[in-house]
Amino acid sequence: MKQTVAHKLIAAHLVEGTLSPGEEIALRIDQTLTQDATGTLVMLEFEAMDVTRVQTEVSAQYVDHNLIQEDYKNPDDHLFLQSACQRFGVWFSRPGNGVSHAVHMQHFGKPGRTLLGSDSHTPAAGSMGMLAIGAGGMEVALAMAGEPMRTKMPEIWGVRLTGALPDWVSAKDVILEMLRRHDVDGGVGRIIEYYGPGLQCLSAMDRHVIANMGAELGATTTVFPSDEAVRRFLIAHGRGDDWTELRADEGCEYDVHESIDLSALEPLIAKPSSPGNVVPVAEIAGEPIYQAYIGSSANPGYRDYAVAAEMVSGRVVSGRVSFDVNPSSRGILTTLMRDGHIAHLLQAGARLHQAGCNGCIGMGQAPATGRNSLRTTPRNFPGRSGTKEDSVFLCSPETATASALTGVITDPRTLDMPYPKVSEPDDPFVDTRNLAAPPPLAEAANVELVKGPNIKALPEVEPLPDALELPVLLVVGDDISTDEIMPAGARVLPYRSNIPKIAEFVYDVIDESYPKRALDEGDHAIVGGGNYGQGSSREHAALAPRYLGLRLVVAKSYSRIHWQNLVNFGVLPLTFSDPADYDRMEQGDVLHLEGVRDALSSGEVLEASVPQKGAFRLRHALSPRQVEVLREGGLVNWMRARHAA
Repeated sequence: MKQTVAHKLIAAHLVEGTLSPGEEIALRIDQTLTQDATGTLVMLEFEAMDVTRVQTEVSAQYVDHNLIQEDYKNPDDHLFLQSACQRFGVWFSRPGNGVSHAVHMQHFGKPGRTLLGSDSHTPAAGSMGMLAIGAGGMEVALAMAGEPMRTKMPEIWGVRLTGALPDWVSAKDVILEMLRRHDVDGGVGRIIEYYGPGLQCLSAMDRHVIANMGAELGATTTVFPSDEAVRRFLIAHGRGDDWTELRADEGCEYDVHESIDLSALEPLIAKPSSPGNVVPVAEIAGEPIYQAYIGSSANPGYRDYAVAAEMVSGRVVSGRVSFDVNPSSRGILTTLMRDGHIAHLLQAGARLHQAGCNGCIGMGQAPATGRNSLRTTPRNFPGRSGTKEDSVFLCSPETATASALTGVITDPRTLDMPYPKVSEPDDPFVDTRNLAAPPPLAEAANVELVKGPNIKALPEVEPLPDALELPVLLVVGDDISTDEIMPAGARVLPYRSNIPKIAEFVYDVIDESYPKRALDEGDHAIVGGGNYGQGSSREHAALAPRYLGLRLVVAKSYSRIHWQNLVNFGVLPLTFSDPADYDRMEQGDVLHLEGVRDALSSGEVLEASVPQKGAFRLRHALSPRQVEVLREGGLVNWMRARHAA
């Protein structure tokens, strides 16, 4: 049977199941990726499993999100992570070394391998022929312990690329075009696979841009073939021996078909406050801006900065604009310095920040109130920037830089300058000195975990009861993101290792009263719309509400990662059999469910009732294994029961 790249990757790692869409499959995981906003919980979970050493080929921990040393909390967590890496056999990327996705691609990514990461943008590694999937931290901890990763077999969505990108149009505009066509839930239950002659104009780092933001479509992951572009990238980084060719078979079949003529694309921009709110830049040109921001995991390559540097060379950005440059790695920053590009940016008025996620996750570079910010980041959910009432647009480096020069949103094609022709260098600066290898097992056994006062043990979670009587404390709309459930930013994320404290911020973007009401009420339910829990993989968005008493979420539909995170922490995720029933639900209703434990095992339909409103038919999409996990009260309890047996 002729196979796609995705089918080949899955088949080579399949432990259980078949390649039939919708069936639960189990995959062997070769590599794991964790970052500091989610990694502290991963390490605490791994410790709780009593496993002495990771069982993967490579596991790497990056410190890239929480770099601000406002007080002791972030530095303490960094020390904890460093000690955990030494104890458990994990590579440690020091603070300021760079964004996990770019650094992992440079130093560890290998065609043909699987990668599971506790960051929703882990699929960026699909740019080099990997099967790279974002997941909750608990699943990553299990993979580190040697357990397979379980998910439902996705459909494979083939996107054929033809033509070549015109001047002033780049890889960001390709993924924005996909979002313009399909919005933020168009990829749910699918793997996106790009192929076709148009690939010839896309470097490995261009593909990284597209694969990274496949997460904004809700896709399980994105894959590209491992071809000559990937080979050039690996050779440039001194890892030519890691290259293997991986292409789709000629004449293979895709479950879903799409095509994009690259030569027909124009500069695009996502308006506030969703990555799917995409229009041509020309349509909104002229609106004043306060900030233009280049960098992040979504545009981490050399050319993304070098093009901007050439555009501003000999010029100065508008005095009304904060021009923020966020390098993605020390290696890329050093190469840009060597080639003179950083000097051009600084002389033009750019503000250079340390290599890391920074403003993308609300850690600095917050825009002014009521002013527009143009960013090359992957997300613009409400408040994610650190400014509660923000106005963030997503665009290419070319559009952001053109707008920085003029002070208004500007189609870069209208600038009176030639398009800078910049390619990825064949001789980038490669430095592994800020990547600490794990010590040998005998030495690691003597390492003590360093736990500061902000690091608290995981809360205990009780098994699922057989009867539920739950007041509905919140009813929210469609496309609720994990940034809205569990806000990011410098105010909140430093408490990522302290669930009781971080729980005080749950849903405060939408309803500041929810945490107190939840603690006062105890067990309760939340009702959501479609695509509930889109965005970040952070499991705090499930664990912190569970700590507050959340037992049940009923929604029209879910984002894959958050749905799994709810299961992992013992929160029952159900959907309406009739989506119209969503409109019948109100805050203050009380949901009654009887015989829940047996009902989950005997079928997909559960009966619920609400006084004065009658019966509701609710559904679950849980596998038998997930039902066991929920009955135990979550994955930690389930693993303990298995180990005890």
